[in-house]
Amino acid sequence: MTAAPPPERSPFLGLLPWPERRAITEALRTETFGGLMLLAAAVIALVWANSPLGDLYTQVREFHFGIPALGLDLSVGHWTADGLLAVFFLVAGIELKRELVVGELRTPATAALPVVAALCGMAVPAALYALTAGLGGGSLDGWAVPMATDIAFALAVLAVISTHLPAALRAFLLTLAVVDDLGAILVIAIFFSDGLNFWALGGAFAGLAVFYLLQRFRVRGWWWYVPLGLAIWALMYNSGVHATVAGVAMGLILRTTADKGEDAAPGARVAHLVHPFSAGVAVPLFALFAAGVSVSGDALARVFTTPEPLGVVLGLVVGKILGVFGGTYLAARFTRARLNPDLSWADVLGLAVLSGIGFTVSLLIGELAFPGQALTEQIKAAVLIGSAVSAVLAALLLLRRNTVYKRLYEEEMLDSDADGIPDIYQREAAPPR
Repeated sequence: MTAAPPPERSPFLGLLPWPERRAITEALRTETFGGLMLLAAAVIALVWANSPLGDLYTQVREFHFGIPALGLDLSVGHWTADGLLAVFFLVAGIELKRELVVGELRTPATAALPVVAALCGMAVPAALYALTAGLGGGSLDGWAVPMATDIAFALAVLAVISTHLPAALRAFLLTLAVVDDLGAILVIAIFFSDGLNFWALGGAFAGLAVFYLLQRFRVRGWWWYVPLGLAIWALMYNSGVHATVAGVAMGLILRTTADKGEDAAPGARVAHLVHPFSAGVAVPLFALFAAGVSVSGDALARVFTTPEPLGVVLGLVVGKILGVFGGTYLAARFTRARLNPDLSWADVLGLAVLSGIGFTVSLLIGELAFPGQALTEQIKAAVLIGSAVSAVLAALLLLRRNTVYKRLYEEEMLDSDADGIPDIYQREAAPPR
């Protein structure tokens, strides 16, 4: 008896299911706005730091305030990195949880390609940095700087060049960034934690346990969660583990599936409320006080003559391309995934180049890897240069294919009966794309 043929798998970068498409669109709308704010904040920081008011920039960034009795007497720069970025990682944790429960990462078949691409996109830049710094006699401490992809900045580039990437390409980019964020937070927690205070760390874990129980027993009300979240953050900061870990931990605990009778799950409600603040305030303020570096000719020359910053530039520009594109191609070959016939591997290459924009998390890891060192400013400059080069190259590649993207995008958006659901999802026998 002849065995039945295996069911045909959905093509790689094909049409997304309608619920997933709606969730991705909502998430990316806020990220795009936040990316434009981030881009503006970076420009302001560079202009301010290199203007006659540059000393004022430094004074504002180094100004300390807080509650010393609680171990929270921080500079403005540290408040934005340790405090506001915890909100960013809270949203990242919610997005990761959603991807794991109902998104692209929920099944091994759909998760394989973006996860392999993301892992290779972290490993190859780190290895390229280590090779460059090692051969040049530099420090290996910054190996993690070129690992991360900044989804908001990447989407800002797409908005500026007015390309019409179809939803599947945007979803692939978002999944890459989500897995990158998980990798970054693991790196921060494991490699950039020192002088551990186990009492404070135990208190933070106890707070997270209470947070979980509140979710488990369906307790509602911000007056429970906001004070508890602030306490968890403060304890995590004082424990010696980077405070942003508290944000991603709480994001992973929040439920992302709604109970019967609920309009939305707690994770979705929190993301809806907090995401605009994260994208429009928290991340741009971090960029404002992290991106202000010297752009003099001598300072820029040192980026390409010093092994550590050169390793960062090569990691972002070359390592990301080799890692993301190579990992995706090899994974597709070994899993026999069929690329959407409307697209080509040139489109994956464009996304691989775009993933070299490693702004927010790369700047954060750069500060953690070289705290208080003169090299920190060179590393920051390298992140800016590498991200800018990746953005320009990606824009050139993606604009060449924009005619194809525009056609696919218009097909996905066409809603001739105005019922709120695109026609492509209502065809009885729509061919797979």
